Amino acid sequence: MTNAVAANVLGTIATVCWCIQLVPQIIHNFRRKNCEGLQPLMLFLWSASGIPFSIYFVSRRSTIPIQIQPQMFTSLCLVTWFQSLYYPPVQTSKKRAWAYCVTFVIIGIALEVGFIIPLKKAYDKGIMWPSLIFGVIASVLLAVGLIPPYFELSKRKGEVVGINFLFLTLDFSGALLSMISLAFTDDFDIMGCILYAIVGSMELGIFVSHFIWWLRIGRNKSKESKGSKEGELKDEKVHATNSIDLGNSESFVKTDEVDMITKELEV
Repeated sequence: MTNAVAANVLGTIATVCWCIQLVPQIIHNFRRKNCEGLQPLMLFLWSASGIPFSIYFVSRRSTIPIQIQPQMFTSLCLVTWFQSLYYPPVQTSKKRAWAYCVTFVIIGIALEVGFIIPLKKAYDKGIMWPSLIFGVIASVLLAVGLIPPYFELSKRKGEVVGINFLFLTLDFSGALLSMISLAFTDDFDIMGCILYAIVGSMELGIFVSHFIWWLRIGRNKSKESKGSKEGELKDEKVHATNSIDLGNSESFVKTDEVDMITKELEV
């Protein structure tokens, strides 16, 4: 009974993390009106992974929080995918971006309804392999979806551009807590654990990449930019001082001219 409670509590916290994980990224994109560095392919593959992800967990009767996760994950991924299509650098028309997302949702609902019902019956009879196939598909899509950001990292010498770190932190926390929650279930779900481990390790790699970039290049850039700003401030001060001096000299010249004219008039 204690294990079941622990599994539900951890699963619920993980679900909360996954329910809000992409919200910081969505806000980040909306404010910038730009998705440079955020690959649409990654977001499409993540959205697509949510379908077999959902089929797998629902058909195997996982805890309710774990079953809800894929739906929330896919919904947020779709919003972010729409942004990556609509905002620069892709800049697809709004109608086309909507058409892609609506088509995706229709196909996703059809697949889930079509597969979950028969797979539940098979699972209840002790036939595990059909649902396991969907778990494998979900794992592959998640892993492949995290490959495009690594190409972006290689282009920028490891620097993370366009990806919000709060989003990555929440996503990593959700994956870690979900993996721990599975350890408290009576029937340990190896496939689910692998799925979450893939997400967590790939995202940890993105953190490590940016940290290494900062140690090698980023902190030096910060010093250079700070030095250049200080130099600009000094130049502005010198320019302002020169302007004041020039103004004073001009005023002295004008005063001398006035004195000369006054003397001539007196004469």
